Amino acid sequence: MWLAFDRPRMVEAPMPEETSSIVAAARAVLEEALAAGRRTTAGGRAIDEHQVHAERLAYAATEVAAAEALAAYARQRREAGAGDETTDLMAAAFAAEVADRLRARIEGHREDFGVPESVVAGSLGAPAIAAAIRAAQHEGRFRQIGREVIRARGANNSWLEPETAVLARDSARQFARKAVAPLAERIHREDLVVPEPIIRQMAELGYFGMSVPEEYGGQGMGNLVMIVTTEELSVASLAAAGSLITRPEILTKALLNGGTEAQKARWLPPIAAGEIMVAISVTEPDTGSDVASVRCRAERVEGGWCISGAKAWCTFAGRANVIALLARTNPDLAAGARGLSLFIVPKDPFPGHEFEMRQADGGVLHGKADATPGYRGMHSFTLGLERYFVPGENLIGEQAGEGKGFYLQMQGFAAGRLQTGGRATGLAQAALEATATYASERKQFGLPIGEFQLTQYKLGRMATHIAAARQLTYAAALAMDADEKVSLEPAMAKLFASDVAVWVTQEGQLLHGGWGYAEEFPISRHVVDALVLPIFEGVKPILELKVIARQLLGG
Repeated sequence: MWLAFDRPRMVEAPMPEETSSIVAAARAVLEEALAAGRRTTAGGRAIDEHQVHAERLAYAATEVAAAEALAAYARQRREAGAGDETTDLMAAAFAAEVADRLRARIEGHREDFGVPESVVAGSLGAPAIAAAIRAAQHEGRFRQIGREVIRARGANNSWLEPETAVLARDSARQFARKAVAPLAERIHREDLVVPEPIIRQMAELGYFGMSVPEEYGGQGMGNLVMIVTTEELSVASLAAAGSLITRPEILTKALLNGGTEAQKARWLPPIAAGEIMVAISVTEPDTGSDVASVRCRAERVEGGWCISGAKAWCTFAGRANVIALLARTNPDLAAGARGLSLFIVPKDPFPGHEFEMRQADGGVLHGKADATPGYRGMHSFTLGLERYFVPGENLIGEQAGEGKGFYLQMQGFAAGRLQTGGRATGLAQAALEATATYASERKQFGLPIGEFQLTQYKLGRMATHIAAARQLTYAAALAMDADEKVSLEPAMAKLFASDVAVWVTQEGQLLHGGWGYAEEFPISRHVVDALVLPIFEGVKPILELKVIARQLLGG
């Protein structure tokens, strides 16, 4: 039934040329803005003197990349004979929103952007492009998308290739919804550690070795399959499943890029088999984004190293069997990043919120979990180390790896950021499904709230932004499959998908009304879980300035 004042009309489906013309115009203006930004910042060297504008450029470039990724996905579907009207509507609508926002930013900060008015007038301001932008983001199109989202209860049945990725998605979805989802609320509310049965089943399914080469006991499936799996696990629970395969992935990348052959042979097979759980320790109480200023010391002793200092936000440190820990092996702080090395620190697994390891010669490793509003199940620990002994062969790269820890960690972080794009997309997907289902069932004023225009419009925009985040992340995964050293694409995926997750979960909570604030509804968990996403693996402002803007403006 339609409300009398709704007067729905089926909007015309966008022509492929409409989307491509909008995206091309946005890219042309962006390139002008980036060129001007390079001149302003002296090729990126003066970013810190123009931080606000550098952030604008980084985010604008990320949104344009997301629009391009979603448009490319819609085109590939059509070329494969799997064209879909809703996908075409999404691609055009998102491209139009991005283009509209970019033009508004330039108009509002013309002196900073340095884009000539003639360039804007000949692209985003051209009559045909402006008309396409208005049509593509018309509320009627978003409401049409929203009605389809409600009909499908928000389900993600997006077209995907290759077949291995489809099989991985189906398998992960079945496992996540059967084994993880029923436990997710209890883990969150009671602040439990991830149950061992979940870890064992994930190990049996090979989830910890997806990017480990087959020669070391892994599956060597590549980044796209891994991201698809991460996404599905995160739909069920960000902390109790989706994030479990991120930590071993970071250490795996470090070992593959800098470890000795003996280290790879020793550590990678048990990591791939899920016999060794991994935690990552970089941050310190007084050192966050400025990783090069790490002070935790590793002092050379007979047979190895003794590590002393404090660490913070070491996720999963209690349950982990090893901690990949970044420490200063050169005591001279002036050495900066060149004085840091990466160690594999062994420990016993502990199930609770606090632990202590004591070595026979007096070394101590103590950890205590920090209370957080969400992301429960993993737990993030503050660590204290007092002359904690680590064998020399546990320095990644051994002698050749001394002083290279920062670079190995940064390469691992690129993989972690890619994973976060998948985690964020999965969490946003969970919120979409919960909200679409609620909108179908919740009645107000005699009708399901999904019958109302604004509900349809909001769900349409939510689904569209999730689709853009998903395709940007998949594109980043394929880029890393082609070149493991890329870092711009994963950073963009992490930045955009994390923001989408925060916004979508909160929109979903509002559409739930008062029940969105009740713990008995999963949307409340999704909201607090999403808040961590723009923070870890590179907090949003640093990611924008030091990773994305630096690469864009230094080119």
